[in-house]
Amino acid sequence: MNKFLVALVGILLVIAATAFYFREKLIATFFFSPRKNFENIQPNIPDKDVNEIEVLMTDLTIPWEILYLSENDYVITERSGNLVRYTKSGDQTTRIPIQGVHHSGEGGLLGAALHPDFSSNHYLYLYATTKEQNTLSNRVERYVFDLETNTLKERRIILDSIPGAVYHDGGRVAFGPDGYLYVTTGDAGDEEAAQNRDSLAGKILRIKDDGSIPTDNPFDNAVYSYGHRNPQGLAWDSAGKLWASEHGPSGGQTGHDEVNMIVKGGNYGWPDSVGDTVLPDTIAPFIHSGSEDTWAPASLEFYNGSFFFAGLRGERIYKLTPQADTMPQLTEFLGGEYGRLRTIKLLPDGYFYILSSNTDGRGSMKSGDDKVLKVHPRFFEE
Repeated sequence: MNKFLVALVGILLVIAATAFYFREKLIATFFFSPRKNFENIQPNIPDKDVNEIEVLMTDLTIPWEILYLSENDYVITERSGNLVRYTKSGDQTTRIPIQGVHHSGEGGLLGAALHPDFSSNHYLYLYATTKEQNTLSNRVERYVFDLETNTLKERRIILDSIPGAVYHDGGRVAFGPDGYLYVTTGDAGDEEAAQNRDSLAGKILRIKDDGSIPTDNPFDNAVYSYGHRNPQGLAWDSAGKLWASEHGPSGGQTGHDEVNMIVKGGNYGWPDSVGDTVLPDTIAPFIHSGSEDTWAPASLEFYNGSFFFAGLRGERIYKLTPQADTMPQLTEFLGGEYGRLRTIKLLPDGYFYILSSNTDGRGSMKSGDDKVLKVHPRFFEE
């Protein structure tokens, strides 16, 4: 009998050791593999100090998103309603007004995305706030962007009737590894709408490039996840999993900004679940800022095993590094140097681009605001 127990214990120890090994391998693969889209890109600036930050553009009006057309050729959205094309080689700036945009509070011309096949179809997607009969709403529009004439053609509404308001309009749009378009929406001031799966408010949405609904969406509509307050950042890790950054409560319940790993059909709890108060059948945040700190994270990017997000209220860049079996590591950069920071984006040239947001009425304007900063990734090494 004793020999049998010894053998049984030995077998169980072998099984446990094997499970632990594969668990650690999965964690390492999930968190620390480099992003496939950029893993082979190594910026080359032999005559430049990597700690130096280049101010690429100045005098913008509440820039919200930046896209990469080609080397030294960029597109920026201004919340006031302009699409800005900047060609560095000729120092040329062209502003293209987007018709129908209503800029009020946090609404206006917000997110933008290029179709994965942009080189052939020239599809540009814009998220914008509109006003009809004194009612604010948000929608996603698709244009054909004629790069020769700097004009937008063949306007098509891809998704509309997203509730809008002066505050909490969400606004980030991005194509995922599956080829579908993901859209973040705020609760538009109606907290309970975030729990209504028939409403497009307080959600992360998922649609096809023509606006139709993927057959495997969880609720037979555009909703992919719900229970969000005001998500404004989307990123995919090296395993293809979706993450989002989200603004927490303001006023007397300030703080509790979040970074979440997004599960299809998941309920992230707003307005009832906040911070460590997580109700049954809701998903706890991967990390939150607590009640004493406010990040106001308005973007999210993944690079080389870490997430990066810009802070509006926090006025800095945050680097979030998940760690196996321990609390995630959060490191701060640029604290207060450039004021409110809305967006950090890793573009295909291998550099990070950062947009300030000091002309939105909430920041302290400095000379040249608002700006686009170009930063080498090694700047964020610790």
